[in-house]
Amino acid sequence: MKFAHFSDIHIGGWREEELRRINVDAFSKSIDICIQENVAFVLIAGDLFDTPLPSIDLIKEVASILNKLKEADISVYLVPGSHDLSPSGKTMLEVLEKAGLCENVFKYKDGQLEFTIDKTGTKLTGILGQIGGLEKYKLRELDRESLEKEPGFKIFLFHTMLNEFKPEGLDIVEAESYKLFPKNFNYYAGGHPHFVFNKKVEDYGLITYPGALFPNNFKELEKFKHGGFYICDDKLNLRWIPVKLKDVESLYFDADNKNPLEVEENIINKLKNSDIKNKIVTIRVEGTLSSGKTSDINFKKIFELTKSAYFIMKNTYKLTTKELEEIKIEHGNIEEVEALIIKEHIGQFEAMKPENEKKLTELLIKALDKEKEEGEIKAVFEERLIKDIFPILGIEDETKQLKIK
Repeated sequence: MKFAHFSDIHIGGWREEELRRINVDAFSKSIDICIQENVAFVLIAGDLFDTPLPSIDLIKEVASILNKLKEADISVYLVPGSHDLSPSGKTMLEVLEKAGLCENVFKYKDGQLEFTIDKTGTKLTGILGQIGGLEKYKLRELDRESLEKEPGFKIFLFHTMLNEFKPEGLDIVEAESYKLFPKNFNYYAGGHPHFVFNKKVEDYGLITYPGALFPNNFKELEKFKHGGFYICDDKLNLRWIPVKLKDVESLYFDADNKNPLEVEENIINKLKNSDIKNKIVTIRVEGTLSSGKTSDINFKKIFELTKSAYFIMKNTYKLTTKELEEIKIEHGNIEEVEALIIKEHIGQFEAMKPENEKKLTELLIKALDKEKEEGEIKAVFEERLIKDIFPILGIEDETKQLKIK
């Protein structure tokens, strides 16, 4: 008996249509592999979708892909992840479940979990993932004893970072201990952190993370290039199956002590000498320019040279100018730099008094100085920002009428 283990598929996670298309195609190809491998069932350990309310087109595509498994008599078992659930607990997974395309094995009431029994006799249960790691409260009140005593081949699905297995760089991410899980399960099918991991743990079983099926952001494209999933059998022989539809060419450029033209020429020369045909190309530019502005680098011209690539994207988050660095050194902290920049640019709106413009700018900077919380979906983060910004701009949520004079 074999089964497949997916997590963090994040359908709809990319705004760029080309990358969104590859994400869906990677899922479709993976399901074809599962059918060819004749797996008995498929596990999805959270975050099938990137948002609780994906577009109708994406829902139709996912339903069509899952239907291939249904026609092959391969069951799909899952738990919702933090991206699948709205703050009120609603999820599009319920629609897929009602259609008979999957089954949610998170069946929980008052600390008790029920088992779902597959046609192979495998017993499955698990805990969903929630925004902000709130699933920890369910884990802590869980009646583990009854689960541990249950005989048979057992699988526990979860969507939680585990403290004991945190990779480097994720130290600040909230996590729980695997010791909150019931013991004596054969396989622990994990999701949430995007890295590939497996370890047999005494008194527990094989604890695994297959990583994201397709990289979910610029950094992941650079680091991982592609994603994959696990196939495992009832003897716990584990294989990680890579899923690669496009090669990724990642280019890095150090802009320190160079002017915009020099950086531009370096990028162009590198592109001319690189095989980028039909590849995803990432360009990361970091450092402090010796002169000029970051916008002086003509990326439009650069992108004209990459028409043979499948898709190209750039990251200039850590690219800055000498002038800005000098301002930072002279004034010491970010608040002083912001105040100086506001002072230098005030008075650009003729319809607004300078003192009102200054106050409005300061309030907007404060309102926008927020980061997306761990596990918080994009839609919730954007809604939180809008609720803070509308009153500052004097916009009524329904009329959207600006009142600032």
